[in-house]
Amino acid sequence: MVDLNRRSLMATSVAAALGASVAGSGVASASASEIEEDDTPGAPSVKGSLKRFSNTAFGAEVTGPFVFADGSLLYSNQHPEENNQGEFSSPGVGYFSGFQFELNGSNDDFSELSIPKTEEQRRQIRSSAGTYTYLGKGRDSINGGTERLGVTQTPDGTDITMDNFAGTQYGAAATNPDCNEFVATNEEETEGYLFTNWENSPGNVSRIPISQTEDGEWESDLDEAMNVVNTDAFRAVGGTRINCYGDLSPWNTMVSSEENYAHPRVSLTNTVGDIVENGGEGLVGACQFWNRPNPTEVQGAVNDYAADGDLGSSWYVQGYWALSGVEFLAYYLGASQVDQSGDDNTISPIDDVYPNPYRYGYHVDIRDPAADEPTPIKYYVMGRASWEAPDFQNDLKTVYGCSDGDSKGIYKFVADEEIPSYADPMDVEGTLYAPKITNDEANVAESGTRASPAEINLEIEWIPLGHASNAECEEWIAEYDGVTQLDYLEAHTADGTDVVGNLSAALKEADLEVIENGNQNYITNEEVLEWAAQYEENGHDGVDDDLRKVPFLETRAAAKEIGASIEFNKAEGVDSRDDAGPGDYVYFGISEFNDDLADETGDVRMDRVDGGVIYRGELDTNYTVSELEPVIVGPDFTDGPEAANDAVRNIDNVYVMDDGRVLCCEDGFDESRRSYPNDCLYVYQPNVQIDVSSVAVGQGDSVEAQIVAKHVPDGLAGGEFSVTVADTNVVEIQGADYPDAVGLAEEPVVSDDASTATFRFADTNAAMQAEGTEFVVGTVTLAGMGAGVTDIDTAASLDDDAGQAIDVENRSGLALTGPSSVGSSPNTPRDLDGDGRFEDVNGNGRVDYDDVVLLFNNLESQSVTSNARAFDFNENDRLDYADIVALYEDAGVASNRGN
Repeated sequence: MVDLNRRSLMATSVAAALGASVAGSGVASASASEIEEDDTPGAPSVKGSLKRFSNTAFGAEVTGPFVFADGSLLYSNQHPEENNQGEFSSPGVGYFSGFQFELNGSNDDFSELSIPKTEEQRRQIRSSAGTYTYLGKGRDSINGGTERLGVTQTPDGTDITMDNFAGTQYGAAATNPDCNEFVATNEEETEGYLFTNWENSPGNVSRIPISQTEDGEWESDLDEAMNVVNTDAFRAVGGTRINCYGDLSPWNTMVSSEENYAHPRVSLTNTVGDIVENGGEGLVGACQFWNRPNPTEVQGAVNDYAADGDLGSSWYVQGYWALSGVEFLAYYLGASQVDQSGDDNTISPIDDVYPNPYRYGYHVDIRDPAADEPTPIKYYVMGRASWEAPDFQNDLKTVYGCSDGDSKGIYKFVADEEIPSYADPMDVEGTLYAPKITNDEANVAESGTRASPAEINLEIEWIPLGHASNAECEEWIAEYDGVTQLDYLEAHTADGTDVVGNLSAALKEADLEVIENGNQNYITNEEVLEWAAQYEENGHDGVDDDLRKVPFLETRAAAKEIGASIEFNKAEGVDSRDDAGPGDYVYFGISEFNDDLADETGDVRMDRVDGGVIYRGELDTNYTVSELEPVIVGPDFTDGPEAANDAVRNIDNVYVMDDGRVLCCEDGFDESRRSYPNDCLYVYQPNVQIDVSSVAVGQGDSVEAQIVAKHVPDGLAGGEFSVTVADTNVVEIQGADYPDAVGLAEEPVVSDDASTATFRFADTNAAMQAEGTEFVVGTVTLAGMGAGVTDIDTAASLDDDAGQAIDVENRSGLALTGPSSVGSSPNTPRDLDGDGRFEDVNGNGRVDYDDVVLLFNNLESQSVTSNARAFDFNENDRLDYADIVALYEDAGVASNRGN
């Protein structure tokens, strides 16, 4: 999110010299430059509508949006230019006084903001409604004058700023406010705490008491505010670094994500196997230099070694710039300050207290949010990455996460039990997954055509990386506590080397050894490869105990080694509605669709869209997203700057409001071809959808399928719609009906061939919209005729209250008719939970061990193989023994629940 690299002339010049991709620098990678930029179809485009609400002040990103229960909006003014008008030069958090979204699904609640055309307009925060009003500014006096808002302190209370300490800091202290989450403390949600991330290293999270006045305005109490990281509880877990975006958990706590850009052990698309086979020259990433004295200077050192002939060439050490602030993090933990002055790396190594790299790059759940000292819980078990954001689902088990930067991933974690049910959060256990993009259309090597990302959905298979508990991960991490900068020198130089008296020579010797063979102070390259070998042979749960740590502590490297699709470039947003469930969408923001998404490597090889893509994926009954659909596509930058004026480019945060609209926040300042430099906040209104549920039915049985209207704004007048079965040999339509809420309606008509049902209605009393923007508009009764699968298609024509046609996306479902029986069972298999699969294999009305045995004994029978989809319980699009295991686990859950 905050891209310090693009604000560093040194970093940009290095990237330019190397021809490598530095996140946010605007410098194309060597791989990306091989793909000629051309006009990408569908770029820009949107399925629905976009409306500009605000532009930030010059130099600032749009970050940390939050919408209160009454529709009030706030966001952070992150790293604005110091020369902006008045208070807009100050980083901080503010809300739009005098404005509330109506939360009725329609963008008619505000007018569109014009683009900033004058210098005066560019130097301030503008909005189409309301006035941006600060609740707190960076470095404001807080906590009775003992702290400054957003400023981290040492244990003795000294502010960690460049004024007080020599060295590097990731962003000037308190200049990068990011995520905001409001934790309400009353039922009316008018009082509570505003938690704000400060994207620095050492990282910070502040807590400000805020309340709503009788006239609907918000006010803060800075005297009672605090930086929660300046507590013993946070120091006990190592503190935080680069706190980026986050989420409000379903159990009403702030979750802060650490965007640890310095975590790559291999640069870009390379693997650990490449290093072991060829040596690390040209391949090694930043994390291998974590405990190097003066770690940010490693890029300059690599360039010098190449120039002197000690290396064949220099390369971009991915993430080196994010090693800024690691030494300041040591001071936060209590290290004594060392002499960091002088030339040629003549500095003193820190040898007393130093941060453990495996303690950073996690989602941090701030439990007991109203306590004098909140409790931080780092979810190590959810993987280590440069986390932009998580999205905690309402099954209380599933979490999606986006890792920002080049060649990174989208990950999923599924807990064994509901996360808040664990008495001790350190006992949370579950499985970590990485994605594999499986459809040929996304890969020019397989399809023969380089497709536009605007036209192709991405199909995902989730690959399990490992299973563990949070406590186990913490034990593995603790093995690397106590490692200091002195250890870097002593472990990678010959016996007898004077590592302190001749520091410059010792540092060079150690650097060259680490480049060749890896940093021996931490998990070794050989351990990663041995884990991968055992994984390939025995599966994720068949590796030695001492290697189980690898996918949790070295998540990106492990995922790459087993062929996961870790090639997303700047995955910067993920969110869903607070009450999201099966059938709802999770939105994923990919800030730039280029580099490894468009080059000649990996599972995705499509046209470049430098302005990025926003995807959505529908949650199934297991809260799994298996397909990503592009809904907003940014400009590809082949057109002139005016083409990007009304399109989202370089998406950052996405925030899904309760009415289904999506706030789209930009992070493209001075990087894209737009006629003005400011980032903007857009509101996305999805098209209305007419969706029919997928069903499974036994031969001779019948089942109801619901027709659902989604994303319906206030003002639906009525219209007509139809449902059509593609193959009546599989199912026939036996009947159709409306819900009780419909106003004036014509009796549904079922065609003579039982393939189509047609509905016509007028919503005369708006009763159908009383429950929100999603509701059932009809049902069809489907009868199972013969084994097989068929499409169920919809078509609709709807009008709004003004008589204007509403854009409608017609969505299809599936109907599956299963076998009349399996094996020796006399009964028809049944779908008990509506997920389109026959978990009740013997048809006795429950899921139990007998179903597992029956499927095992008949896995290769015609009744099963000809209906493979009905028994594909692990959802990998094929029938295999893993389906039996998945059914066995399902039967165990059912048994535990008394079914």
